[in-house]
Amino acid sequence: MAMSQAAYKAEQLIGHDTNSVTAQDVTNPANDPAWADDRDTMKALAWMGKNKVQVVEVPRPKVIEDRDVILKVTGSTVCGSDRHLLHGTVVELQKGDILGHEFCGVVDEMGAAVTGLKKGDRVVASFQIACGDCYYCKNKLSSQCEKTNSNTIENAMYGGRTAGMFGYSHFTGGFAGGQAEYVRVPCGDTNLLKLPDDVPDEKGLYLSDVLATSWNAVVDTGVYEGDVVAIWGAGPIGVMALDFAFLQGAKRVIAIDGVAWRLDFIKERYPRAETLDFTKLKKGESVSSKLKEMGDGRGPDVALECAAGEYAKGWAHYFEMMLGAETDTSELVNEMITSVRNFGRCGITGVYVGFTNHFNIGSLMERGIRLIGNGQAPVHLYWEKLLAMIQEGKIDPLKMVTHRVDLADIEKVYALFDAQDDGMQKVFVQTRFSAPPCAGSPPLKRY
Repeated sequence: MAMSQAAYKAEQLIGHDTNSVTAQDVTNPANDPAWADDRDTMKALAWMGKNKVQVVEVPRPKVIEDRDVILKVTGSTVCGSDRHLLHGTVVELQKGDILGHEFCGVVDEMGAAVTGLKKGDRVVASFQIACGDCYYCKNKLSSQCEKTNSNTIENAMYGGRTAGMFGYSHFTGGFAGGQAEYVRVPCGDTNLLKLPDDVPDEKGLYLSDVLATSWNAVVDTGVYEGDVVAIWGAGPIGVMALDFAFLQGAKRVIAIDGVAWRLDFIKERYPRAETLDFTKLKKGESVSSKLKEMGDGRGPDVALECAAGEYAKGWAHYFEMMLGAETDTSELVNEMITSVRNFGRCGITGVYVGFTNHFNIGSLMERGIRLIGNGQAPVHLYWEKLLAMIQEGKIDPLKMVTHRVDLADIEKVYALFDAQDDGMQKVFVQTRFSAPPCAGSPPLKRY
């Protein structure tokens, strides 16, 4: 938490750049009367410090810019990326910041410049905030928008910026998220996609992030007909990446995880898939040696990292991360590099924030491995295609959803999700504005 606070204070001292077309650091309408609409209050989930979140009662947001759209949130969810915020791994969080980057809702109010929407429209938001007219937006690479995040530390650290993102710290612009009953969507005419009547919220919601992120991992890294694919991480991103890999023609897909029930979940819903529990390896075995043994001795064609760099498996990385000697562990990336065949392809989709040690650059170079940073998925590039795939029945997002929960219980949901407990894979978070559950939705579970 100290590092997060220090980074935020440093950003305030340095000052923002002038590139953004939308206000920065608007993370909670309670922080400034100019952002608050006193006609109503709302429940929202706020970050309150390392490993602590809390449902708070705050004013609903109001239109502060001409392209703003205010949504009544009808569905949100909890993402593996939210765990990094919970743990304080992502810098520049401030106490009281409203979280949540995946949400759908109903248009309630709009600024004067918004076009193409009307009050009452059902919509899903992209987790990134795109301006709609910069170089990247014109090419639908919305996650790299040049005009919605003016954070100077991110720019210096990465040599470039990402787009602003909902509920994901001041490092990505400082925008209030959608784990709330209302949310303000800047540049709303660009960042909202209408949901047709035949796509319920319980399916359309996931166009916000997880579907685009999983699809991007597969097509950006390159999964082709007949490939053998190994996926690190059996959470929601890993599950949907597995689904998409088969859809792209993969011959075999192997899911790697250390949580037995998550691997059982895959076996139940995807009988074609194979699984590898790294906690059950025998002495002298490694993930790499086992993957080669499971194949033809050469290893998979493709490795997809759908876990993240926060979780150390060995003591060296554990202590280095604890002491701040690195921000992310290279263990999973090294496993991918040494597991795939020569000239194989490795894609990184799990969140990595900064710097890592002990990276196996020798194997990467000598064996001709293609290592790809998939980046934050450009939702705008894919969401119309993915929506059509839902409508055609080619994909069913509900296959990964295990729980329907209430916003009032989301503090407890975070704890269970973080502990990988209660068989919690992907959740649908309802609010007071949600429609009745659709067919196939898990029943509501209260905590």
